[in-house]
Amino acid sequence: MAGGAPPSTGASSSSLPPPPPPPKILLAKPATGSALPRLGRDDDPSGVATRSRNTPPPGSLSLISDSWDIHIDRILPFLTENSEFTVIGIIGPPGTGKSSIMNELYGYDGSSPGMLPPFATQSDETRAMAKHCTTGVELRISSERLILLDAQPIFSPSLMIDLMRPDGSSTVSLLNGEPLSADLAHELMGIQLGVFLAAVCNILLVVSEGIDDFSMWQHMLTVDLLKHSIPDPSVLASGQAQGSTSGQEKEVKSYVQAQNNEHLAALVFIHTKLRDQELSPSNSMLLRKALLKYFSSSSFKLKKPRGVVKEQIDSSLSLNNKNSESDSAGPSLFLLPLKVPDDFKQPQFESYDCALGKLCDKILSMEPHAFAKPVTERDWLRNSAKIWSMVKKSPVIAEYSKTLQDSGLFKK
Repeated sequence: MAGGAPPSTGASSSSLPPPPPPPKILLAKPATGSALPRLGRDDDPSGVATRSRNTPPPGSLSLISDSWDIHIDRILPFLTENSEFTVIGIIGPPGTGKSSIMNELYGYDGSSPGMLPPFATQSDETRAMAKHCTTGVELRISSERLILLDAQPIFSPSLMIDLMRPDGSSTVSLLNGEPLSADLAHELMGIQLGVFLAAVCNILLVVSEGIDDFSMWQHMLTVDLLKHSIPDPSVLASGQAQGSTSGQEKEVKSYVQAQNNEHLAALVFIHTKLRDQELSPSNSMLLRKALLKYFSSSSFKLKKPRGVVKEQIDSSLSLNNKNSESDSAGPSLFLLPLKVPDDFKQPQFESYDCALGKLCDKILSMEPHAFAKPVTERDWLRNSAKIWSMVKKSPVIAEYSKTLQDSGLFKK
């Protein structure tokens, strides 16, 4: 695998001792007999990332930064010319356990003392301050060639506060430099992220908190409406310059006209933090039926049950049935229980850890939506950068922004 650790930093020229090096984050789990690139400045033959009490937070590997720009140069050395890979993204509100799900998919084992998770999770301090952990889009790669994309939260008050200038305008430019209010920019960020992830991922996890929160369902319907003419990464020519959008647009239009469809990631809906009484098979069945009805006119292809018997529709958590991803099982919907202390009473159905493990097994075994053409990991990354540029310049999203602004619901 190409790439390597950054060079060591020299000693400070001042009389003070140099600061301790930052901890490492593995971008891929070590494979036998191969040296994989790692973030960090000192050598760690074991590949174990450790953190001391006074160690600063680790450096991130952002695909999309907090300035809303895409960065690929640092990521490119970790990707290969392999075309057998799967891209899994995740989107949802803050505090719903998105990063924990992504860490489980990566294969992170939190039982080893001092190990850093690939994706940062909420600490007691950030939870108490109602702060978000992820900004932009963080990328990690597993040795199984899973490209995992953890996106910043949707509907996040702390994120909107970080965006806001004293006059109420946004600090981040979203639509060709057009000035926007912070609340409108915050709304559009969620739309742009959803459109981007639906285009560049094979599987997109849509996470909600509780059994009665359908705001993410509505969000994904809006994404479906606004994704017009945004292609998948395999359609764009790899050698084309990122700034040359006219050729890209012609190529995309001709492909869309020929195929009469656009790539959309396979959606997996996950409702987290559910209590025992909410995890009954009857609740799961009702939620599945509601999901199918909600997306009946959507471009997202949710699987409809066919010749279903009750045992095929649901197990206690919609996780135990071996055929839950088959056509007969209906849409990909999973329920995760609330995580409780180990000394708490025995759960009626399954524990959080057990359900999370089964959820990830199901995601990894499901059939992802393939891109239109074969594409290598590196070309996927280069073309995803072009798609992000298209999303930011999308006339459809710009018109939607104008409609929202004219509605009077957002500050001028």
